[in-house]
Amino acid sequence: MKKPPQADVSPLMQEFSSYISGANKRKLPKEIVARAKNHIVDTVAAMLSGSRLLPGKKIIAYVKPLGGTRDAGVIGTKHVTTILNAALANGTCCHADETDDTHPPTRTHPGTSVLPASLAIAEKFELSGEQLIRAVVLGYDICARTLLALDPRKLVPDGRHAGATGQLFGATAASAALLKLNAQQVRYALSYSFEQTAGVTTMFRDVEHIEKAYAMGGMPAHNGAQSALMAAAGFTGVEDIYSGEPNFFSILSPEGNPAELVKGLGKHYEIMRGGIKRWSIGGPIQGPMHVLHEIIQKHGIKARDVEKLIVGVPQEQLEVVDKREMVDISLQHLLAVMLQDGTMSFAAAHDLKRIKDPAVLKTKKLIEAVADQTIPNAVRGWRSRIVVKLKDGRTIEHETLAAKGTAENPLTRDDVTEKSLDLMAPALGKKRSLALINALFDLDKIRNVRVLRLLYTA
Repeated sequence: MKKPPQADVSPLMQEFSSYISGANKRKLPKEIVARAKNHIVDTVAAMLSGSRLLPGKKIIAYVKPLGGTRDAGVIGTKHVTTILNAALANGTCCHADETDDTHPPTRTHPGTSVLPASLAIAEKFELSGEQLIRAVVLGYDICARTLLALDPRKLVPDGRHAGATGQLFGATAASAALLKLNAQQVRYALSYSFEQTAGVTTMFRDVEHIEKAYAMGGMPAHNGAQSALMAAAGFTGVEDIYSGEPNFFSILSPEGNPAELVKGLGKHYEIMRGGIKRWSIGGPIQGPMHVLHEIIQKHGIKARDVEKLIVGVPQEQLEVVDKREMVDISLQHLLAVMLQDGTMSFAAAHDLKRIKDPAVLKTKKLIEAVADQTIPNAVRGWRSRIVVKLKDGRTIEHETLAAKGTAENPLTRDDVTEKSLDLMAPALGKKRSLALINALFDLDKIRNVRVLRLLYTA
């Protein structure tokens, strides 16, 4: 086949595509590997729990009859399917609810799309755990930098959901690295991803979370892997989407800053600014739950002791979780449940019966949520202040500017294990769940990630 003529490629694109192409040969610092393992364990746990929820059940039923080569497994099942079907299914399962990880500065869920695409390719080609880790870290970097360059706030007025865009490019980069694409092939893969850029904010009107699970998880994972596979198969196209007219920025964000794509690459890893939710609920509720849990632990209060609870969160976060119908992103409902139980399990956060529980409803009436202007601004941080007025006349005030799970207050390995066991055990049982968690924490020692299939099959 005759090679296409060499196009003019900007220095920025040359640097960007070369970095992606060489990522799988680049050794990572130990602290980056350790943080990546935490995110990988948490993401696999989200996939497993999501496979038992309605969006997971729907996507599994959808991909099972599609057939195709036996490349990669659908986590939580015995089904083995194509790379693209596995990426689609596992990504959708991962965001079946609000359990998965986040990148607060860009409001993305990187692991939800980056890991399903990477794992499917790594399984197909029997790659090592070390290669998988490097690809995942790269995916977080490219996901975040894509949106930092675009300025996601500029996309919102047009109804675009920035997260789906960032995660698509993160999944593309991770897949390209695992497929060992050269820099030119990476550029073609990025061009095909731009063609597939999608995600609109109507997804938030989906009360069953099925469309949102697809749009924020499965779709970017599938499309990112597909773009890289097409480039690997010899597809060519526009070689530099970041320069020339029209281009990525002139179409999506004319006021964007392309230099953000390469700023700090190889020095500042965006996975270190990621967040792992301590509680399997929406991100904006992590701060309030952290504060209330500490109040309960320190003062031993129970729902029957409370006369009034005033919870303050930043305005932008309150708008996402205030009096929502979905139980796992309803601020007042979840605080009421925690007051009743003293803690919060995955099961309790998703128990639809408790919406009508008289005790929960009674406690819910005591909770007032306000947009607290006195909380210092942060870049998408999980912050909250709570004032509890008790029936005995006491008033307790407590706040956090860095809830457990944020970059400033990250979960430990033990924290991640505890949360993941709660998510995995209903699907795999405690013994197999622990075996899978331990294997993932030793991922860099695994020569062929396909062995994980023996552990995640249910």
